[in-house]
Amino acid sequence: SQGIIERDETTMEKEIALLHRADFEFSHIFYFCRKGFEAIVEDEVTQRFSSEELLSWNLLTRTNVNFHYISLRLTVVWVIGVIVRYCFLLPLRFTLAAIGITSMIVGTTAVGQLPNSSVKNYLSEVVHLTCSRILVRALSGTIHYHNKENRPRKGGICVANHTSPIDAIILTNDGCYAMVGQVHGGLMGIIQRATVKACPHVWFERSEMKDRHLVTKRLREHVADKSKLPILIFPEGTCINNTSVMMFKKGSFEIGGTIYPVAIKYDPQFGDAFWNSSKYNIVSYLLRIMTSWAIVCNVWYLPPMVRKEDEDAVQFANRVRSAIARQGGLTELPWDGGLKRAKVKDTFKEEQQKNYSKMLVRNGSIG
Repeated sequence: SQGIIERDETTMEKEIALLHRADFEFSHIFYFCRKGFEAIVEDEVTQRFSSEELLSWNLLTRTNVNFHYISLRLTVVWVIGVIVRYCFLLPLRFTLAAIGITSMIVGTTAVGQLPNSSVKNYLSEVVHLTCSRILVRALSGTIHYHNKENRPRKGGICVANHTSPIDAIILTNDGCYAMVGQVHGGLMGIIQRATVKACPHVWFERSEMKDRHLVTKRLREHVADKSKLPILIFPEGTCINNTSVMMFKKGSFEIGGTIYPVAIKYDPQFGDAFWNSSKYNIVSYLLRIMTSWAIVCNVWYLPPMVRKEDEDAVQFANRVRSAIARQGGLTELPWDGGLKRAKVKDTFKEEQQKNYSKMLVRNGSIG
């Protein structure tokens, strides 16, 4: 374990079964005391919202307390690396990013003036692919795509684990998608208004995003048209540090249609792609990744999945999440990513209390 404490991986069910083989003893309560201390010192949720700790120093950020200073020689190498990254790579990457964004705005605006036709759709895909590939070059992206025969098809829904805002660029580098998201202002708003003219992206106003039924209705209408690009959705709803996959919100799985799962796994040795939005704003984050060595990742296209007759939306979402976690080598957690900024809901606490009571009754501790 890379954490500050070493946990016993035995499940609560097994622990309680072992504790209650004999008559009750006061020492049994120490199990719950230990679990409580573990949760206070280092819970399994909070650590998913901070950068993954590395086993060795990658000459970028010091993400391991054991590597504050190693040697003078390595420090000299680090200084040379800073000069290369900030004085050579950063200006080059900034120039490429400016070219890619400008080309995206100008290209989609021009294509958007054309009447709806197969030619317009073709030109829109060319513009999106070309500009996305320029932006990937601006990050020195090295991406390995696996199982391309499973790439999302039109009329489907692509769902993927979420680590960074650049996830969308990583996927669009290999194929076009209809994005789903909230309307923004500033530069992002300009890009949204330009791209929606050429491609059927689904942008919502802030008030509309709160209306789950309206969102579902618009997405259903999009999926029903088999000529439209597959929708790209990140069901976690927030960025996780690429060590785990957290709870998928069920809304994406109530729409119907075919789900195309995608697993994205970044290599933190060359650059940390995780966006800790509570610590860095978008400008600081982009500066960090554009001054890293490179963005290296693997993308796996998983076989398409459809909802079974005996499944509800939550069960289907959990099945898709499990498939993504297994393929990406990620830890599967049942927690809601919304805990990044909110407290645990009382209903979830009550559910855990009920499960605990059932375990006690099952093991003959009450009666």
